[in-house]
Amino acid sequence: MKTILTVIRKEVLDNFRDRRTLLTAVVMGPMFGPLLFAVMINLSIEKSLSAGERDLDVPIIGAELAPNLMRFLESKGINAVDGPETVDEAIEAVKTGEQSVVVRIVPEFGEQLANAEPATVEVYSDEADNDARKEARRVRSALGEYSQRLSALRLMARGVSPQVLRSINIDEVDVSTPSGRSGLILGMMSYFFIFAMLIGGMYLAIDSTAGERERGSLEPLLSLPVTRDQLMLGKILASCVFMALSLALCIAAFVVAIGFLPLQKLGMTPNFGPVAAVGAFFILAPFMLLGAAMMTLVASFTKSYKEAQTWVSAVLFAPTLPIIVVSILQVRPAFELMFVPSLSQHLLLVDMVKNEPIVLENVIASAISTLLLGGLIAWIAAKLYRREGLLG
Repeated sequence: MKTILTVIRKEVLDNFRDRRTLLTAVVMGPMFGPLLFAVMINLSIEKSLSAGERDLDVPIIGAELAPNLMRFLESKGINAVDGPETVDEAIEAVKTGEQSVVVRIVPEFGEQLANAEPATVEVYSDEADNDARKEARRVRSALGEYSQRLSALRLMARGVSPQVLRSINIDEVDVSTPSGRSGLILGMMSYFFIFAMLIGGMYLAIDSTAGERERGSLEPLLSLPVTRDQLMLGKILASCVFMALSLALCIAAFVVAIGFLPLQKLGMTPNFGPVAAVGAFFILAPFMLLGAAMMTLVASFTKSYKEAQTWVSAVLFAPTLPIIVVSILQVRPAFELMFVPSLSQHLLLVDMVKNEPIVLENVIASAISTLLLGGLIAWIAAKLYRREGLLG
């Protein structure tokens, strides 16, 4: 154990001497992710909230044909403005992005209303444009509400209660909690955590294998009274040290960044304070051995630092793929999924962010399976380090 600690100390000190690499690995990597996350989520929330609150100016062709409808739309924050005068001009304005949505009141609108017929209102929009789609949805919602009011007035004029059209009364009961809703946004934090961990240990894993081979310092190192197993294990554990440092900084940065997110405006309460942050660190800690062993194994096959950087960079995305898949499919935690590294940590973190009970068996299964797989890969890496062609 003393020999392994000596190897760890040697690799850690060597990595600390490279200030530029150290800055990228344990500062820029862990800090950039939370900063980008906070900025993007903040902009998205503010944009969504402002879009629903601000007045919407919509070009309406034939607005003079429906004065009552215009007054209703104004009460909903939708103001009629001048714009295209013909259907062709309206279509062209929407296609080019000059207008997000254009409404046309057909000339027969008044006559159709007088005859109790469905009156036609045309809404032109580009459904491929996200912002235009939101504005068009808001206009259609207002028109639909106006249609329902007219229908109710027609029934009342004929002595019929509008309630006869409502055969079922639907009461929606939302059982989600503010913390549970925050998981929809904060669930992606695990992606940044794992990526920051891997970035933190990547440079040391490359430099201590392919880098030493390229510099010619590996042969003198192997001549020392240290077994290759001890040497490889020391290098892997040294990478784990920097992965732990990178993870701690990333988690701390997220705790600070979440404080600036206006999640309360969306009815969300983030459950990621100092206690949850410590819990997240220990949930993710077993992945350090697996990540370090995996990067060291891949780097040991390469001949140069640049080649190792190319291959290890590609490997970084492998642990994040299960997270992306389950985020799209909305997979719920299950005991059998706890044996999949990175995925199990992601599911446990999502439950913790949602403030839901953490099942101890799931935590144990996740930690043991991840450590066993990491130990297996570390053993394979140590075994490959014994081959004679290592120096070639």
